[in-house]
Amino acid sequence: MSAVSVSAGPGSRVKSRKERLQHIGMLWCLPYVIVFLGGTIIPMVYAFYLGLFKQQMIGGEQFTGFANYIRALKDPLLWDGFKRVAVFAIIEVPLMTFLALLAALMLDSQRIRHVAIPRILLFLPYAVPNVIAALMWSYIYGTDYGLIGQFFRLFNGHAPNMMSKELMIFAMINISIWVSMGYNTLIYYSSLKALPEELYESARVDGASEFRIAWSVKIPQIRSSVVMTLLFNIIYALQLFNTPSMMQTIAPEVVTSYYTPNLYTYSLAFSGNDLNYAAAVSLVVGLFTMIIITVVKTLGNRWEER
Repeated sequence: MSAVSVSAGPGSRVKSRKERLQHIGMLWCLPYVIVFLGGTIIPMVYAFYLGLFKQQMIGGEQFTGFANYIRALKDPLLWDGFKRVAVFAIIEVPLMTFLALLAALMLDSQRIRHVAIPRILLFLPYAVPNVIAALMWSYIYGTDYGLIGQFFRLFNGHAPNMMSKELMIFAMINISIWVSMGYNTLIYYSSLKALPEELYESARVDGASEFRIAWSVKIPQIRSSVVMTLLFNIIYALQLFNTPSMMQTIAPEVVTSYYTPNLYTYSLAFSGNDLNYAAAVSLVVGLFTMIIITVVKTLGNRWEER
């Protein structure tokens, strides 16, 4: 009895093609997975491992369990840093969002939509590194020879000391907005440019003003971009390091080693040489950041679904 050969149908060929495409897609993702594991997951696991030990003068490391993590949760210096970044975020994030959104709406308006110079001027500060920006603004803040001091001297007045303990956080907020406003504006402006022109035309036919179009048509259409920038700015605020680190060299009596959580972690690891406790503090800071971001993302998703 002869064997009967059965040819593969079109369904099996389609299935094998899909499997090949899936394998190719997985290969394309492999470099990112390797970088993500090597740059994020493995360091986090190693930091968690370090946090379980305590360095001793004699005998090397001693296993202490979760003692470092409990100590971090009760550390008043760490919570002082959290309070400062909370103040920073509460003021900087809404102000940044408002100014960037306002600038994007102005750039998208009928009058200056096709003018490139305002866009370049807005984005230019983002090209300046945070360290350079902090150094530049520290000279501007100078009460004697700084630009602000010279301005007040023209009117026989006294410039406020922006490098003082009371105003330092506002000085950092100003630097952050100056540097990052162009980046946020670019995101909003790109989202506005992607909207169909028919939305605006129909609104104008109905007699809507430019303000009404911006408030009722444009802003609701770019909610996802607003939520994304909110997340970016909150993460930046909670992970604040570069600006206070630079300001510490200029005003060390104001910007202490525990001024922000990240600066405190850095000081513990490299100045205090307490790598184990620094690892525990860094994970506590990371966990706190993830909780805040999860809450904000959930609220943002609800706002987008309205």
